Amino acid sequence: MDFRRMTREFLQEGKTSKPSLASYLQSISEVLEAITPRTKTDTLRMERAKANLKEVRRQMRRLQERVNVLEEQVQVLEESKE
Repeated sequence: MDFRRMTREFLQEGKTSKPSLASYLQSISEVLEAITPRTKTDTLRMERAKANLKEVRRQMRRLQERVNVLEEQVQVLEESKE
């Protein structure tokens, strides 16, 4: 395992990586909060959009937890391989 290479790659990720999914969701949430609905239909659409955003966050959290578990499993497999 080449820790120097891994460290270099990690440090480069911070410079060239895109914003995280969480930051995109936060931005969308802020935009939704800033919009003032003018009709009952707009109000209902806003409520639906907020509910959908909440569900996307929930699913993102579950996916991230699953990724963490899988990364731990891969690490255990790599350690047992050595």
